[in-house]
Amino acid sequence: MSHRRMSWISAVTVGPIVVAACTRAPRASSPRVMPTPSVQVGACGEPGRDGVIGDAPRLDRADRDLDGDGTVESIVVDRAMCTAEGNCYWNVFRSPPSGSQECSRYAGTFAATALEPLAAKGDDNMSDVRGYWNLHGGRLLLQSYRFVRGGYQLVEALLCRRAADDKLDCSDTDSR
Repeated sequence: MSHRRMSWISAVTVGPIVVAACTRAPRASSPRVMPTPSVQVGACGEPGRDGVIGDAPRLDRADRDLDGDGTVESIVVDRAMCTAEGNCYWNVFRSPPSGSQECSRYAGTFAATALEPLAAKGDDNMSDVRGYWNLHGGRLLLQSYRFVRGGYQLVEALLCRRAADDKLDCSDTDSR
């Protein structure tokens, strides 16, 4: 076989291998596993120190009255733990009754870019909350949380994508 033909065969077989090795496969987009909180749901906790908080926190607050009693529940996020897409871990603490010597109680963590209190209520008249978790490619995960037995639990998740008319197209994972 001639040297010229050998070079051409090498270029044809090695070229695609080099291109494939230098090309990154698209990243699979999925929600992250939530980091372990520093306290258990229902335990005494200090907003800004407990829950899902990193070693060098950049704290922000989004306090809301979730049970309609006129006292806001503390909702604290460590912005240092947020993803590039803006997804964060929002720690919820129930405030003790006014004048009480009790502690704030950790009520759970919402995984979301944004939070939306809903009209539906769980135990202790606590509002259900919907979290929006951004995924890649115009998709997002809607996660609904309900207050049950002293803490918020994830009760529903819907995968959605933004349609051409800017509405959300969602698919329910429930196989009814």
